[in-house]
Amino acid sequence: MTDDAPELRASDADRERVAEVLRDALAEGRLDMTEFEERLDATYKARTYGELAPITRDLPVGGAPAAPVAPRVSMTKEPASGGGWAGRITGAEPSSTWAVAVMSGFQRKGRWTVPRRFTSFAFWGGGEIDLREADFSAGEVVLNCVAIMGGMQVIVPPGVEVIVRGIGVMGGFDHREEGVPGDPGAPRVVVTGFAFWGGVGVERKVTRAERQRLKEERRQEKLERRQERERERLEGRDRDGRRGLPGGHLGMPADHRDAHRRMLEDHRDMVRELREDRHEQRELRREERERRRRGED
Repeated sequence: MTDDAPELRASDADRERVAEVLRDALAEGRLDMTEFEERLDATYKARTYGELAPITRDLPVGGAPAAPVAPRVSMTKEPASGGGWAGRITGAEPSSTWAVAVMSGFQRKGRWTVPRRFTSFAFWGGGEIDLREADFSAGEVVLNCVAIMGGMQVIVPPGVEVIVRGIGVMGGFDHREEGVPGDPGAPRVVVTGFAFWGGVGVERKVTRAERQRLKEERRQEKLERRQERERERLEGRDRDGRRGLPGGHLGMPADHRDAHRRMLEDHRDMVRELREDRHEQRELRREERERRRRGED
């Protein structure tokens, strides 16, 4: 596209895609900070595909040169996704009512139906009870967890009320998620049982798909903020031109001042994204360690 029509005007989305490639290259060590700043400044000054293409020509994107491409916009409105807690409290027959791990591990996760009472036992082993994508047989379910020299992890989605009633002897139950009000119509999860030289953890997490959706929403918000800053910059430049004012203040031309301000804002956004990515990677590594600790593949 860029070779066929280099004079075609680039969009904000095109510039943002090129900026994303530059941030990845900086994080991977392909660019140093000076090169990154120079290319990022050129990216936001570019007006056509011909000006954007050379900026990332020597950087890979999925094994291919990172030439910007025109965005493809769907002309049909996607149907609104259904959902809500009412659709997940089904009253259906449960997928399973118990689980046992003796010097091994077990998992209940993905799409499954939680019974009114689910009993699990772990001896020198561990288990994971993941309710993030589950349906529920009733509005209140009881997870009876018995851990003897072992451990279990209960994962609930946001919006679910959690009550912990387990007893620990030289072990314990995690009470951190108690006291968080549930969403209207959401199920209640009661965690009970007994832990001896072991523990039962309870944590509230979103699914990977939801985490990715939130990440994309943040990216879109960042793009909208950048577009708003660009609009304000252009309006301010027009006002200065009409008033006959010089191009800047404190000895700096207005264009350079605006480019410097945008660069600083982009750096802050980049640092925020890198922190979020590192946090996500730590979460994935922690989940992998938990699976290995329970003796799972």
